[in-house]
Amino acid sequence: MRVLGIDPGLRNLGWGVIEVQGSRLSHIANGVCHSAGADLGARLLSLYEQLSDIVQRHDPQAAAVEQTFVNKDGAGTLKLGQARGIALLVPAQYGLTVGEYSPNRVKKTVVGVGHAAKEQVAHMVRVQLPGVVLAGPDAADALAVAICHAHYGRAMAGGLA
Repeated sequence: MRVLGIDPGLRNLGWGVIEVQGSRLSHIANGVCHSAGADLGARLLSLYEQLSDIVQRHDPQAAAVEQTFVNKDGAGTLKLGQARGIALLVPAQYGLTVGEYSPNRVKKTVVGVGHAAKEQVAHMVRVQLPGVVLAGPDAADALAVAICHAHYGRAMAGGLA
């Protein structure tokens, strides 16, 4: 089973695809969608088109998205929420079930502690997916979301393999 992990962001939306066979995980692909356009609508459309292309190319059977945390900047949180909407919409449009995980749960699953630094997440993604070349921190976070779903999604879906 292929799992698409998504780390939503308005400027940089990280994505990663892994293959799950029993307890074995392997890397398929990862990258970052960079939004383009002068206004918010154009930027969201750009993310939508790029993410749609990724789903078509890699044909995942499940998807997972990191939940948004609320910060002090309300406008920033709202914009991130709109990008997260795209991250939820595209997989759903292709008939995929979408799991949602808090940043702390993803970090605890991948690193072992809920408040791990981005560098620790990237390191543990490399450990769990030997040979992976990360497209950047956002892609590493997206692969961590996919790994989290590989562990917790089994309970939700009755087994991924």
